[in-house]
Amino acid sequence: MTDIVELAKACRRASYDLAVLETSKKNEALNNIAKVLQEHKDEIFSANKLDVQQACDNKLNQALVDRLTLNDSRFTEMVEGVKKVALLDDPTDRLYDGRTLENGLTLYKRAVPFGVVGVIYEARPNVTVDIAALCLKSGNACFLRGGKEAINTNRVLHKLICSALKNLGLDEHMVTFLDDTSREYVAKMLALNEYIDVLIPRGGEALQRMCQKESSIPVIIGGFGISHIFVDESADLNRCVDIIINAKTQKPSACNSLDTLLLHEKIAQKFIELLTPKLKEKQVTVFAHGVAYDYFKDYPYLQEGKSEDLDREFLSLAMNVKVISDVYEAVEQLRLHHASHSDAILTDSVKNAKIFTHAAGSACVYVNASTRFSDGGQFGLGAEVAISTQKLHARGPMALQELTTYQYVCEGDYLTRR
Repeated sequence: MTDIVELAKACRRASYDLAVLETSKKNEALNNIAKVLQEHKDEIFSANKLDVQQACDNKLNQALVDRLTLNDSRFTEMVEGVKKVALLDDPTDRLYDGRTLENGLTLYKRAVPFGVVGVIYEARPNVTVDIAALCLKSGNACFLRGGKEAINTNRVLHKLICSALKNLGLDEHMVTFLDDTSREYVAKMLALNEYIDVLIPRGGEALQRMCQKESSIPVIIGGFGISHIFVDESADLNRCVDIIINAKTQKPSACNSLDTLLLHEKIAQKFIELLTPKLKEKQVTVFAHGVAYDYFKDYPYLQEGKSEDLDREFLSLAMNVKVISDVYEAVEQLRLHHASHSDAILTDSVKNAKIFTHAAGSACVYVNASTRFSDGGQFGLGAEVAISTQKLHARGPMALQELTTYQYVCEGDYLTRR
């Protein structure tokens, strides 16, 4: 049986050394991790093949199998991502809001790491590497608990990361992995507030809500949300087609892929005629609501949408289509149906764009662009731990700066308070 408390204690002790590690040493560690991963690519792929086969044998859904699978491009992206983090500025070098007060005290804020970042995640094995890299660069130790679906891949990745750290004389517990996927250990991890400073769940809504409800550790919610795109009557319909296809099919299993397409009633029929051939080519299942169902005519992958479908995060080649009256109804749809992640308006109306962006409660809101851009790399931030959908501390991609808090540094000339 894993002694999770002792594991957490070791991670906490390692965080003290990591917090004062020089930037050059952190970068050396990251580049060594990338090197070791590249050298052991075959071993990683062999472990991943086992996980994928078990997922298929257990008849897990295709979206989960897709997220689980490593291929050459995803492996390269994962390794290059570590190198890119090494090239980014160290967020703990930031000093800001400096001033001298009337009482003689010189005051400024300094960015500092949280200490230990706990992450519970599901099927994506690249998360193990992404989080390790971001936490190391931001001066945080990390305590990781991956899902059972990717356990073989995660074990190998963690072993290689630890090897890369030890080769440089660093404490391997800077990246700690809970090598037991029993559910009882999740509950135990949620109670480790003495050793873990912040918890980030990466997974579906059920995982997010469970952590939020049961954790004694502060939780940053992210990753879940029904993504909408509203096509306004003023939009360039031909150009909108490519955005819809990109948002839905470029990576259907991503949390920022399109779930619900909202169409202005004045352009709905015409736009569906333009869009249908591309949807058919990609074999996208359409859940059409109300009059939209009639507009799809003989479309082969058509289902009649039900109200509960509007609350579904599909993570697959499926989406809702609904016809609405205006931008105000679009905003109301977002509010009713969990729009907290990535949502877009396609319009040539400055007024409607402003209404949409001001009223949408989304962490990332777009005008005339695909929702698929919600990503740390695409935002120029490097990799990210998660897409935060809450309103405190951080919103959108949680990259290096979002993995720090701050402390006041107060300096005086042997100053006393009067």
